[in-house]
Amino acid sequence: MKHADFHIGLEFVGSAGFRWRCTDVGTRTILAIHLDRGNPHWYQGPPYIAKEVVFDEHEIESCHLTQDAALVATIHEHNSSGHPGYPAEVVRQMLEARHAHRYPNHGVLRFDRRRQSDGEILHPYAGRKDGEDWMVELYLPFQGTYDVMPERDFITLPRASAKDVRVRADQRRDA
Repeated sequence: MKHADFHIGLEFVGSAGFRWRCTDVGTRTILAIHLDRGNPHWYQGPPYIAKEVVFDEHEIESCHLTQDAALVATIHEHNSSGHPGYPAEVVRQMLEARHAHRYPNHGVLRFDRRRQSDGEILHPYAGRKDGEDWMVELYLPFQGTYDVMPERDFITLPRASAKDVRVRADQRRDA
């Protein structure tokens, strides 16, 4: 969806398939409440008993008006992106690492980055302290390997776009 599609009261499907109701529209974000309760009193407001959650530009793009639209978009993304995905064992290891350390900068883990030297896609999944520095633990999905990088260096890298993923997939295929 696009920011202009939203209005107060609009119900939509978020990226994980949950239903939400838009409660406010800002200049580049929206607020919404998660429709996960059977009792409609949770949704009376404003102010609401249910917690309002901010959706930024990135999250808005992952929203859909219906479950069917979300499914079609997911299938299209899977068929066109070239992203190799994450094997179950990798997901288990990433979740264990994320829960093993109390990393305070969760926003750093929201976006994959592109290494400028070779275009490699870096997926951040956890952070840990190393002396005085924070280190970001990474999974490189096209190589199937792990790496680590100082947080201060990682956040300077450009965010990986869909085009970056496609280029990397093409490099892998042509190799």
